[in-house]
Amino acid sequence: MVSLVLGVFVSPLTGIVTLMVTCSAELVDGLYMRFARKQASAGKPIKPLRQISTVTALLHGAALALGAAAPYWVEPLFGGGGQIEVTPIFTVGLLVSGVINAGLTYPFHRPAAIARLSAYAITPFIILLSGQRDYGDMTFQLQLAGVLILCGTLTWHFLFVNRSFARTRNSMLTQALQQQELEGAYQRLLNQQVEAKRLALVARHANDSVLLIDENNKVQWVNEAFTRLTGYRFDEILGREPGDLLNHPDTSPAALKQIVEGRRNLQPFRMEILNRHKDGHDIWIETNQVPILGHQGGEMSYIAIERDITVAKHNAQQLEHARRKAEEGARAKTDFLATMSHEIRTPMNGVIGMTQLLEETDLNTDQKLYTNTILSSARTLLALINDILDLSKLDAGQISLNPCDFDLHRCIDETIQLLRTQGEAKGLILEVERDVDLPRNLHGDDHRLRQILNNLVGNAIKFTEEGRVKVTVEAEPIAGGGVMLNCAISDTGIGIPKDMLTGIFERFSQADAAISRRFGGTGLGLAISRRLAETMGGRITVQSEIGLGSCFTLSLPFTLTKASEVSAAPQPEEDAARDGLSGLRVLVAEDNRVNRLLIQKFLKDTSLELEFAHDGAEAVDKAKLFSPDIILMDVSMPVMDGLEATRIIRSWGQPQPAIIALTANAFDSDREACLSAGMNEFVTKPITRSQLLDVLTSFADPQRVQLTG
Repeated sequence: MVSLVLGVFVSPLTGIVTLMVTCSAELVDGLYMRFARKQASAGKPIKPLRQISTVTALLHGAALALGAAAPYWVEPLFGGGGQIEVTPIFTVGLLVSGVINAGLTYPFHRPAAIARLSAYAITPFIILLSGQRDYGDMTFQLQLAGVLILCGTLTWHFLFVNRSFARTRNSMLTQALQQQELEGAYQRLLNQQVEAKRLALVARHANDSVLLIDENNKVQWVNEAFTRLTGYRFDEILGREPGDLLNHPDTSPAALKQIVEGRRNLQPFRMEILNRHKDGHDIWIETNQVPILGHQGGEMSYIAIERDITVAKHNAQQLEHARRKAEEGARAKTDFLATMSHEIRTPMNGVIGMTQLLEETDLNTDQKLYTNTILSSARTLLALINDILDLSKLDAGQISLNPCDFDLHRCIDETIQLLRTQGEAKGLILEVERDVDLPRNLHGDDHRLRQILNNLVGNAIKFTEEGRVKVTVEAEPIAGGGVMLNCAISDTGIGIPKDMLTGIFERFSQADAAISRRFGGTGLGLAISRRLAETMGGRITVQSEIGLGSCFTLSLPFTLTKASEVSAAPQPEEDAARDGLSGLRVLVAEDNRVNRLLIQKFLKDTSLELEFAHDGAEAVDKAKLFSPDIILMDVSMPVMDGLEATRIIRSWGQPQPAIIALTANAFDSDREACLSAGMNEFVTKPITRSQLLDVLTSFADPQRVQLTG
């Protein structure tokens, strides 16, 4: 439009040149802005694009300024004519419109707007100052003043527009943020309403009873499950305290106090309480109560979620009753085994002792056979009693381990030597193979190791008709500086079916009834051995094939010890034992006549002084009168038992004798009770003559007697 006006009123040449200049600048600026927008959308850096757009904006502003000043320079430059005399109002008007347009873009691209404004601001001054001007002329001065006033006015307008734009933008931004917050609050309100509806549905249809209780402990709302649980309808409980309807006469006061304190402290709590149904039957309730505080923190209510645990409570009571019954049964079994052990060991002491005395007499061949048979049968019966006692201790968790430093090689040799005669009687080869690096000095319970090996090797010999039994012993290091001892006992016996490999470790179990009839036995040895191995921190595994034999592997952890003088205690000769007992005063407190006779016969060839007491009370009296050096004290006696008699004797201030428990009670608890009462040693029946002489000899030296009185 501007080019057309210039072409009509100034000259066609001016209009054409103006159109070319302005259109070229518009084309360059427009194409670059489209290119820059694509680059920015592609993620290119913005800063270089803005810098180049500032240059194109300067070119665009300069082109518009040239177009506005075209009447002043086109004809002189291209038409050959002189400068056309035109008023500057046209040029200034066009520049003013450009300034206004640039001012509108200033908030979005300040460098580009400043470039355009610079071109527009310089142009009027160039026009006024170009050519021959009379600077003193009033017309020139008025024109210059008008241009300055116009620039000032446009500057003020530019600043006003930008401030208004900033205020408007801030206002719109604030409104947008407020609108966003309102929309967020509205969405949260909708979500809360949806959540509240869901929670209401959950509470209404929950299987557990739900109550809403206010700060005055009054019920505000209950769900349908409450009615099913207690029998009371909503209108019956509304506005009342739950305890008025639900408390049982046997409700624990401590539970009610806990509820009151929990609500007073505004703390959540959970508890079990006995309530009463509307029809009168008892119900156990598990209540879980949580406080709900108001917005100001003053108002408070409680949500109580309650569940019927009556069946679970009854089951727990039945389990507790069953547990007590089981404990009573276990105690009864232990008491029975202790009683039977005592009652059996007492006559066994007489049977074995008298048979040993009979062996020392002149016997013919048949009499020796009968005597050996009696001893063998008695020892078998004693081994069975010991197995049953061991199993009972393992079941009760009362088995005790007595670790000590021992010689592993001697332990193995002595155990195998005891069984070698049994193997040779069946024509079997019994061999032992040790690892070359097998340690000798270990720390652990060698007595239990001997017991397990005796069971495993004895079983291998028992179930092998021909061939060999091989014991392989090796050790491997384990963490902590110890070793894992691995003993493999393999045989060429009958083997074990695969489906019985686990069952053979059960008590009173053997592979099948035919084997039990053929080989005999109680089936306790493997059960005890495995339990002992587990107690010692080890295990027993087995591999077997029918007809090819079996291999039992025992693995037990032990601690290495330094080389020490671990040697077999020399067995004192009976003559030396008799000499060491000369003049010794021994009091025997024993209520069984046979056992008194047996001890008398065992000690008939010694020169010690022997006195007998028939019960604990008599033992106390004779301890004062006889002043014994050693007392052999039975534990279970009439009138007064051996423990009470020992305590009385230890309470005296006079010189104390050595008190040795000689009892048929064989439990570890019995041993501890005897030592706690003040006894010096614990010996179980049956006892052999050599054992009796050994224990008397060991306490014959007064310096070795540790007085506990």
